[in-house]
Amino acid sequence: MMVYHNGAFVPEETAMVSIFDRSFQYGDGLFETIRFANGRPFRWESHLERLARGTRLLGIRLPFDAPTLAAAAQELVRLNQTPEGMLRITLSRGIGPRGYSPTRAQQPFLAMSLHPMEPTAAPTRSWKLHTASLRLPDNNPLASCKTANKLVQVLARAEAEAAGADEALLLNTHGEVCETSSGNLFWIAEDQLHTPPADIGLLPGVTRSVVLELAPQLGLTIEESRIEPPALLTADAAFVTLSSLGIVEVAAVDGNPIPTSPRTHSLFRAYQQLLQSETA
Repeated sequence: MMVYHNGAFVPEETAMVSIFDRSFQYGDGLFETIRFANGRPFRWESHLERLARGTRLLGIRLPFDAPTLAAAAQELVRLNQTPEGMLRITLSRGIGPRGYSPTRAQQPFLAMSLHPMEPTAAPTRSWKLHTASLRLPDNNPLASCKTANKLVQVLARAEAEAAGADEALLLNTHGEVCETSSGNLFWIAEDQLHTPPADIGLLPGVTRSVVLELAPQLGLTIEESRIEPPALLTADAAFVTLSSLGIVEVAAVDGNPIPTSPRTHSLFRAYQQLLQSETA
């Protein structure tokens, strides 16, 4: 695989990062994962806007402008012959002296890699969720961007897998349903599509915003709702949204089955049609 390594295209085995890089030492960085279909990115501007929001919040300078990044991403598609895949952008504050202070880290580092994936033809109803013991802080400003420190999500996923589940359901510090370790959560009750509000401690995903666009076109009203896990079990259906897979149905939560709904499949088909039309 060829990767983009701070301005150069190099084989992945030669792409090295210093042990003194702050993303390695402190998780002092950001990342984005962007779906590519038909050789083109889906919702590129939305991902770059979130990356830019993160750079402002963390005070990290983006070393390349948006057109340069777009051209580099397209070159990765060509070099790797990967029209269908996930692009990972990783931005670090760079190398700095020992200690938490970022003031002497002046050379940010950016890398991009493109990972192949198979197109998804139908929603996958195979995710069993397990409620993680770790909690997300409510109204956390860092939740608005994808920081390079995802230990809560890593440990929550490990806990879920140890319990025989596919994915972790994360609650916030008030015990309210927040998100999963890799995506945003939705549930359907009759003609209403529910999802937790953004200020509850979740990362507002790009695919989440796409589903919020599509739902009214399919006759669903949208309600941002704060609920606790027992209320989720009364839903007509539930699903997770994420850039890689789009929409994944939820089969069970903590061993309790969740029904399926044709509305989920309608949303998935509408999402797939939009993905194909915007990347054609």
